[in-house]
This record gives sequence, C-alpha cells and structure tokens, in this order.
Amino acid sequence: MWLEPGIGVKRWLVLFAACTLVGAVGFLHFTWTGPLHFFATRWILYLNNFTSPEIMPLYVVGIAVMALALLGAFTSIVMLNRSMLRGTGTAPETAVDLLYERRTLARGAKVVAVGGGTGLSNLLSGLKVHTRNITAVVTVADDGGSSGRLRQSLDMVAPGDLTDCYAALSDSPVLARLLLHRFGRGEGLEGHTFGNLLLATLSEEQGGLGTAMQDIHDVLRVRGAVFPATTQPTTLVAQLDDGREIRGESQFASLVDPSRIRRVQLDPPGVPALPQVLEAIRDAELIVLGPGSLYTSIIPVLLVPEISQAIRDSAAPVLYVASLMTEPGETTGLTLEGHVHAVVGHLGRMPDWVLMNSAPIPADVRERYRAEGAEVLTLDGASRDLKERVRYAPLLQPGAARHDPAALASAIVGLTIRQR
Repeated sequence: MWLEPGIGVKRWLVLFAACTLVGAVGFLHFTWTGPLHFFATRWILYLNNFTSPEIMPLYVVGIAVMALALLGAFTSIVMLNRSMLRGTGTAPETAVDLLYERRTLARGAKVVAVGGGTGLSNLLSGLKVHTRNITAVVTVADDGGSSGRLRQSLDMVAPGDLTDCYAALSDSPVLARLLLHRFGRGEGLEGHTFGNLLLATLSEEQGGLGTAMQDIHDVLRVRGAVFPATTQPTTLVAQLDDGREIRGESQFASLVDPSRIRRVQLDPPGVPALPQVLEAIRDAELIVLGPGSLYTSIIPVLLVPEISQAIRDSAAPVLYVASLMTEPGETTGLTLEGHVHAVVGHLGRMPDWVLMNSAPIPADVRERYRAEGAEVLTLDGASRDLKERVRYAPLLQPGAARHDPAALASAIVGLTIRQR
C-alpha cells in the first residue's frame, strides 16, 4: 500500500536506502582509517568466531548483522510513525488510504461551482471524491423557511443553502448529519436546522459571515471551500412579462404563473463579493453553473456584479448543467434554449458547454412530474449553436428526475481532463 503511485513515499525510501549505503561506506572508512581502527578490528575478529571459512564465507556474518540493523531501523521508524499518528488521532491502519486520498485530491482540477439548493449540494458531494480544489459560490437570497426567519431576526444572509453545501463537503459524516438535523420541537427552535443556527451564531459572534469563513471551514472540516455570493442581505425581485413584480424568491413558484419571468434582480443591486470568491474564479480551470433552479439558485449568484464580471473575464470554460425538468411556476413552458438565454442575459457570457442527461427518464417518473406541472427539457427546436455546445452523459438518479451525484461529477471531471 505504501508503494501506491502518487503517495510520495517511494522517493524517500530510495533516498533512505541510498543514504544508508553511503553512510555505511563512510563509517567503514572512518573506523578503518581513524581512531576506532583498533575497536573495529576487535569487532570483526569477534564476529568471525560465529562461523568458519570452511562452512560459509566470513562476509556472510557481516551481511546478517547489517540486515538485522536495517530491520531494527525500519521497525523503529514504523513504530515512531504509529505513535505519532495515534497522537494526532489518525488510525495507523487508515493512514495510507488517507495520505493517498489527500495527495491525489490535492492535484485535482480547480472547479468553481455556482448555484444553491439540493442541486449544488448533490454536485459537491460527487465532486469531492475527485478533487479538493472545489469552491462553491452559493446564493443567499432565500427568504422562506428557517433561512427567512433567521434573516428577519438577525439581518443576516440566508444560511440554508450554505448549510447544505457545508454538509456535502464535510469530511466528517457525523458533522454532516448534525448540520442537516432539523429541530421538530422547542419554542424558537422548531423548523431550524442545526447548521443554520451554527452559521447564525458565527455571523452574530464575528459581525458577519465574511469574517467567519475560515473558522467555519476549520470547524466543519470542509473539503474545498464554500462561500456566500455576498455577505450583505439582499432580496430577489422578479420582473414578469405581464408587468407585475414579485419580491422574495419564496413567492415565485406560486405567483409567477400564468405569466413568465422576464428578468430578476437583487435589491439592493450592487452588493459586493468576497475577495476569496473572485480569486477562486480567476484561478479556476472550470466554472460550473448548476444544477439547480434557474431563477432562484443559479442566476442570483450571477447578479452580484463582481462575480459576473469575474466569470466574463475568466479564461476557464463555463459549463451549464441543464435541468432535467422544468419547475412548476418558475420555468413553466420555458425551453432548454430559454434557460440558456436567461443565463446569458444575466451573465453576459455564453456557456462554452451545456451538459445534458442522455439516460431515458422512465415513463412513470415522467407522469409523476407531469402531474405536478413539470415537463422534460429537450433540445426540440434548439438552435444549431446550442446543439454544438451540448455534451451528453447518463446523469439520471434511479427512480427520480434528479441528477446522480457520482455520475454528474464523473462527467464534469471528464470534461475537465479533456480540457487540460
């Protein structure tokens, strides 16, 4: 196991063996030509008593002593490592796997993922087995549920989507489970998740989430990084084709129909982005938009001016992960090309690739979603330009019209490798 490629151990073993050989020759020269010549001669004569030249060559005894000494040296190094690993809380039997994983993941592609909701958290849970170089930029405009209550009470950004992403990227299964625990009782606690309350506590204690980012990543043992699109509270506002205006993303699903969303904006509009987000976008090898709700997960991040400008200026390809279905109310009747045009209209840059599912959605699943007002997104009627940008992969989660995290991550990593 220690000799697996990529761990970085073999080179040091070779160096150890080479230094041991050179050291042995140097010590031999020192003892034979220096003040220890007398003791070296007595030692050699003593060892010669253990054999006879007629039975075996005298140098065999020297080889045996040298082998025993090396064995003792290696044993002492192994036991020292085991003691140090136990002292740091790492089980020695898992150390090789952990080292291999970290070495391999540290060389993974630099991916910036934009969005929110279950779509982004599912993507992150799949990506984290391929790379540690993940930066999630998460929408914080939600105004419903636990997030909405905390926003109103503490004048903070919505923590709900952040919590989901922290749980997805956490290296601790226990922490991930605790973050998503939702209190079912208790005055003032009912309906809140532990993760939302933790982020609210850190935001309150440090005067905002912006200054608490490093503490959050350290405490939650996040593989990669998760940042809010902005650390200033903001409201999502939709302008509809019929002239109406809807404030608050929690209202979109019920109030948009029968009209359609023409454009969305943030109020206030010029909110700043964190420097870490802009740096990650500049260094990215791939920028992924989605999967997730078009107007309430993906586009709200793009409405932060510094983020959209950084993406437009980036040399990295932009990948839009196409939704599997339309969303009742929010995107009812909107084609795939309509989704892409909405992204372009708010971002100011055409995605280089559009990733679509190639696996057929079972008829019973289609009917179940159709009964709720959702339809499968296809390339019917799409322009030639869009069709040339589409990349296909089987992305379907069995039994549901959702992206499978592992399949989605593998498809994205495959595109990144080809890009390299």
